[in-house]
Amino acid sequence: MPEGVPVFGLSELLVLKEWRKTGTSQRLHDAVVSSRGDEVATLLVDVAHPKVVELYERWGYEKVGEQKPFEDSPVFGIMGKRLNP
Repeated sequence: MPEGVPVFGLSELLVLKEWRKTGTSQRLHDAVVSSRGDEVATLLVDVAHPKVVELYERWGYEKVGEQKPFEDSPVFGIMGKRLNP
């Protein structure tokens, strides 16, 4: 990634159980990242939850690496998505 490229880091996205599988989480995600004007969005996802990894892949994210920030933490997949291809 070239230096100076605007990047948005998504930290948490949660919808109540009754709103799951309705497309609400993707609409919220898209509204947030598109409102910022950044070129790239990034997030971390616990690789022990492959369905969540697959969800973000359907939204256009690609896994670009892994990290384990602490000895007792899970392994996180580092995912990124170009917002203005």
